[in-house]
Amino acid sequence: MLDINKVRADFPILSRTVNGKPLVYFDNGATSQKPQIVIDAISKYYHEINANIHRGVHTLSQLATDAYEIARGKIQNHINAKFAHEVIFTSGTTHGINLVTNGFASILKPGDEVLVSALEHHSNIVPWQMLCEKTGATLKVIPMNENGELVMAEFDKLLSNKTKIVTVNHISNALGTVNPVKYMIDKAHEFGAAILIDGAQAVPHLKPDVQALDCDFYAFSGHKMCGPTGTGILYGKEAWLNKLPPYQGGGEMIKEVTFEKTTYADLPHKFEAGTPDIAGGIVLGTAVDYLNSIGFENIQKQELELLEYATKRLLEIEGLRIYGTAKEKTSVISFNIEGIHPYDVGTIIDKLGIAVRTGHHCAQPIMNFFNIPGTIRASFSFYNTKEEIDVMVEAVKKAQLMLA
Repeated sequence: MLDINKVRADFPILSRTVNGKPLVYFDNGATSQKPQIVIDAISKYYHEINANIHRGVHTLSQLATDAYEIARGKIQNHINAKFAHEVIFTSGTTHGINLVTNGFASILKPGDEVLVSALEHHSNIVPWQMLCEKTGATLKVIPMNENGELVMAEFDKLLSNKTKIVTVNHISNALGTVNPVKYMIDKAHEFGAAILIDGAQAVPHLKPDVQALDCDFYAFSGHKMCGPTGTGILYGKEAWLNKLPPYQGGGEMIKEVTFEKTTYADLPHKFEAGTPDIAGGIVLGTAVDYLNSIGFENIQKQELELLEYATKRLLEIEGLRIYGTAKEKTSVISFNIEGIHPYDVGTIIDKLGIAVRTGHHCAQPIMNFFNIPGTIRASFSFYNTKEEIDVMVEAVKKAQLMLA
């Protein structure tokens, strides 16, 4: 069982006030808060072992290198990758997706097809649009329904021998929909297509098993799972990572350089040019350890209770509509109040200490589908409480009265 008071004590920011009110932080879909152990680990790195990695024979460099590679191993175990060199450190999900699209520029040709879903974040749409413009390939879209679910019958129809890669999020950032990614991976492979899973919104809530999923690529960010900003991971199957060309040129990603020819380093260094965010990578390992100490079963139980309770409480408000009512959903609620702009509600409840996200959430096609300018998004984490939800509901009611 989760001792919520003990868990909340791990997060120093949760005890602060905003506009004279206790902070209620419901913007976890944008970034999670950091436990003290993660904050301390960043300071400890710079206090004790700050040095560049992989390049020095001196003691500090070796200590930093060991800590960085231990963190890679932690993440390998966490996502159940077959090899540590299939784990590429990035600056975040967007970096990982762009790394793959850059590689596929050497693979795609006119007439090939790329499938994306209607539920995607812009970072999993725009790079593929750019890729198709560059290569002459065609971008096709898996449609969604009114519940915020992908239409699998249409996905099946879109797949063909022209499909070279499918890219879909594991969980929608705007609606909380959990997509049937295992089914989609298996179907894509029937047609010989690769598949990339955007796991940015999934990793705070579950442990992805990349071997069980059998995905070709899985990208996620550290800052949404209690880790530092500017960190992320791209998992790729060894065969695919060996097939793709390097994303960037520079130090670390080379084996030998002459003015006539450069030979690239082996995995994972082939895709890790330059000095990385060393502290960030090490501390991402600390964040993974922390989440596993809490236990993902406990996390999921707490967040499901919060989702169900918040859904019930919010629907008590007259004129309130929730967008995204999928059968499989995580702890995200996007909603609007009839006749009121979401930005106005978000501004008023911020004055009451409540942090939610308003706007299109970098998912404009979803907003266009519902013909709305955006939503108010409350996204919950395991350190949130039902009491905080009650505070938010009363604040939304107050905003409604003020703006009606």
